[in-house]
Amino acid sequence: MSSQSQSSPTGEIPILEMRGITKQFPGVMALQDVSFTCLPGEVHALVGENGAGKSTLMKILSGAYRPDAGELILKQQPVAFRHPLAAQQSGISIIYQEFNLIPYRSVAHNIFLGREPMRGRMVDERRMVQDTAALLRDLGVDISPTSLVANLRVARQQEVEIAKALSLNADILIMDEPTAALSLHEVDHLLELVLRLKQRGVTIVYISHRLEEVFRIADRITVLKDGRVVTTTQAAEVTRDDLVHLMVGRELESYFPPRARPEDIQQPILEVRDVSAGNSIKNVSLTLRRGEIIGLAGLEGSGRTFLARVLFGAERITSGAILLDGKLIQFRNPQQAIAAGVGFISDDRKAEGLVLPLSVRWNMALPSLNRRQTAGYIQRQAERKMVLELAESLDLRGSGPDQEVQYLSGGNQQKVVLAKWLATQARLLVFDEPTRGIDVGAKAGIHQLMRQLASEGVGILMVSSDLPEVLGMSDRILVMRQGSVVAEFAGAEATENLIMKAATGITENGNSSTKRTDA
Repeated sequence: MSSQSQSSPTGEIPILEMRGITKQFPGVMALQDVSFTCLPGEVHALVGENGAGKSTLMKILSGAYRPDAGELILKQQPVAFRHPLAAQQSGISIIYQEFNLIPYRSVAHNIFLGREPMRGRMVDERRMVQDTAALLRDLGVDISPTSLVANLRVARQQEVEIAKALSLNADILIMDEPTAALSLHEVDHLLELVLRLKQRGVTIVYISHRLEEVFRIADRITVLKDGRVVTTTQAAEVTRDDLVHLMVGRELESYFPPRARPEDIQQPILEVRDVSAGNSIKNVSLTLRRGEIIGLAGLEGSGRTFLARVLFGAERITSGAILLDGKLIQFRNPQQAIAAGVGFISDDRKAEGLVLPLSVRWNMALPSLNRRQTAGYIQRQAERKMVLELAESLDLRGSGPDQEVQYLSGGNQQKVVLAKWLATQARLLVFDEPTRGIDVGAKAGIHQLMRQLASEGVGILMVSSDLPEVLGMSDRILVMRQGSVVAEFAGAEATENLIMKAATGITENGNSSTKRTDA
């Protein structure tokens, strides 16, 4: 293959060319003859379903994988990276979807790990803290350089990852789902930062399932499907519907299933009465009825996730009462919540939702083992039957029930999390960011499943930072701010503007059609 660089249709010489890239793993053709180019100072979005090959392609570019075939041309010179450090030294930095931080070291130590400024034979701690503070100021991030990463929320850890990547002064910055853990105002801040980096001449490869972000910042878009390039196009020449069709290979008639009809909504399954929990939740009241989905909106730190954890017994209440099917409950731990029929889909599936080295079968079966035991022995045949049935119903894609969960795509990992709670036959499911980091096709499947579960009488409380998801999925929407529910809207009548006004404190009342949360 020739290594001579070719100019783009506009006559501009690419800063990066990946030509004919092929990569195969045991039993899986991850990439086949993929070609991908980037121009200097452009934002090039890379989109596709989970498992399409996006992350594999970027791992090859960043030196984590080596291709089986094909070549890389960087700044008109052929390159072959044997390890990630070589890619970094060539001006390529990557922010992975999964965090790459050391929890019990400071923000400064994480950002400059392996590149610490030295004073003689000693690390110059003062300079490192000062340099970190300057980086964080440039990002507009209010984090102390001396804070332990373990003490930071998910959103803050993501910002540390971004600062770490930018500290390398990269010519090419790869962002793999950088906003998956960020709230709405943090997403806006990040996208503004991306555009500023573009103005400085940095080339951005942007991977995201949030198509609204792609259209806000991308100059060009490349679509991958099943390890092949479907098309590369100017962002201005394609619509969201076009992209969805190219990515999933079929039309999605509706992004969200129909809401519940009034006659579908039945008696209360969950009642929260004037509940407080430490300094995080203040006098929260709400009622969730069978047949409906309540969306819980609000900014990062508003108390949404803390309330979800209270309902699952992971946090203790200090006052108030919680009733499940009319009976007072006082969960001291998640085990009691599971026994009572409550399931919790965490916003961090890697840390709290899955045991990554274990198989699909074990992960699905763990919370409901007592349902398949006789005299203390697990009924393996019944367990396998249950796993196969759930995998089929959820369209779980992998090599089989004995595959380790860590090797599944994000969307399929989320399906395993859902499956384990379905196996418990939970009557109340609390979803915290149910579709974070998964593609539009998998999102549609999860949304359909949530609506089906609600129609079968399962109570569903959904926490989401994705406002289109909140608006599209919720029969009612509660908005939280500073630990309290400050507004309620009927799902069909809510707008992003109304929700954001309530979340930011501009208004504290829903419209005239809303009901009281303790009704």
